[in-house]
Amino acid sequence: MSEIRKPTRDGVIEAAGKIAAILPPTPLLPVQIGEKSCHVKADNLQPVGAFKIRGGWNRLSTLTVDEQKRGVVAVSSGNHAQGVAWAARRLGISATIVMPRDAPAVKLAATRALGAEVVIYNRPGEDRDEVAARICTETGGILVHAFGDPWVIEGQGSAGVEIAAQLGKQPSRIIACCGGGGLTAGLSLACPDTEIIPVEPVGWDMVGQALASDKIVRAADDAPKTICDALQPMATAQINLDVLKGRVAFGVTVTDDEVRAAQHFAFSQLQLVVEPGGAAALAAALAGKVQIDADTVIMLTGGNTDAASFARCLLDAR
Repeated sequence: MSEIRKPTRDGVIEAAGKIAAILPPTPLLPVQIGEKSCHVKADNLQPVGAFKIRGGWNRLSTLTVDEQKRGVVAVSSGNHAQGVAWAARRLGISATIVMPRDAPAVKLAATRALGAEVVIYNRPGEDRDEVAARICTETGGILVHAFGDPWVIEGQGSAGVEIAAQLGKQPSRIIACCGGGGLTAGLSLACPDTEIIPVEPVGWDMVGQALASDKIVRAADDAPKTICDALQPMATAQINLDVLKGRVAFGVTVTDDEVRAAQHFAFSQLQLVVEPGGAAALAAALAGKVQIDADTVIMLTGGNTDAASFARCLLDAR
């Protein structure tokens, strides 16, 4: 069904209403970067510590009674895992999450604590999508894709609806952390008059490269390591690229050092704990890689990091 149905702005508006019924809006906070003022959208303060709860809730709440009985299967390094697991527990649906062995321990533990069954795969070495497909075949479970699903895209776009309501108008631009492009696509539907800028780790700019070449591009076998564990899809999906074409012009990349500097900035200036992948958009703004103005909004998309890793980050970024 997700291969046939296309996400729409009406779907985003409907998703925003469903999410507003169960979750308060996350804060839109003013921030000063150099001589310019803008805003950050603190979605790291969601109940699961990440924006992924939006897409997870929207997708699972659309399942039929029969589909709910079959359960759901998802693939994630941690944030989508928790969003799906949270929604599944609230709706009484069984959830199986395929997660990499090297996922942060805090994300593995939190997913299990929400009642989901976790199936581990090796990264690199195993194809996580093949593992998930096998489980779906064996159990009849419904796949909830982390970004290539119309309901997930519409759910993520609810952040844009909140932003416009909080700002009192469409923002001039939204700078968004980007993995597979679910959030970027959703925001482009939610805020059609807004410039949307996806930010990805160096060597993992699968959305940026797809936009530039107008085709799906897979990550290189020797793609560099990155601390942004949440932003490492092997490729975006066609459904995402179809939404982004004509709506999003380009993407930018950030280094690990720039991400660490952004985490430090968020902690020292905003008193917020932000994980590496959740700080990528802020990193681009701080590094001067994107323009900002008073109506610019920077997405802080996740805060799931363990104390030891975060402490090392703060020390390294001094």
